[in-house]
Amino acid sequence: MKNSNIIKGSIDSIESMGLVDGPGIRTVIFMNGCRLRCKYCHNPEMWTKKENNITPEEIVKKVLRNKPYFKNNGGVTFSGGEPLFQPEFLLETCKLLKKENIHIALDTAGHGFGNYDEILKYVDLVLLDIKHTNKKDYKELTGGNIDEADEFIRSLNKSNKKVWIRQVVVPGIMDNDEYLISLSNKLKTIKNIERIDFLSYHKLGREKYIAMNIPYPLENTPEMNKDECQKLYEKFMNIYKNKS
Repeated sequence: MKNSNIIKGSIDSIESMGLVDGPGIRTVIFMNGCRLRCKYCHNPEMWTKKENNITPEEIVKKVLRNKPYFKNNGGVTFSGGEPLFQPEFLLETCKLLKKENIHIALDTAGHGFGNYDEILKYVDLVLLDIKHTNKKDYKELTGGNIDEADEFIRSLNKSNKKVWIRQVVVPGIMDNDEYLISLSNKLKTIKNIERIDFLSYHKLGREKYIAMNIPYPLENTPEMNKDECQKLYEKFMNIYKNKS
């Protein structure tokens, strides 16, 4: 049996008082590494894994300092980057957190290196990022293969874990009836959805691209107006609730 003391992971940072990454007050662990290159990504500094810099035990020690703030519905959220990029480290950390009765949320696009069934045993909530609904546009927007995200969704459905859907709305890509209908059809294939959020596309990560000498892919795309995004959300929910 492997000793988790010798397992190390690569994290970018830890946010102690997260309020938007799951229920309650949460400790958010931003993990390095991601196989996707989403055009609207606001954390490009987390694309690569970098040097391993922390053990599961060290993560748990940091989390336990914040446990009094969790009360009944707070906990830990693994974000990034893509947490599933480091499956062994993620799994060992989740196991230790569960021994401390910590609620675990996983913020993911479903693109990792497998072992999803085992990881999901220790996860209470999945914040599932929907990138696109068809293979061609998914590839264009993220550089990835939608089939791999669907593989994770199959494991997610088997796990019967609670799901919150997150959809970034990019003008000219998601703000049309055709996409809303296709999204509704997609979500009908996912079990246990408790909540659906539409997130307005923004350019807050643009300066990071400049600092890293990387061209910003959506330079000519305007930010999504929040009021328009809310209207799209209401329109979508009408489609979603009334579609058999």
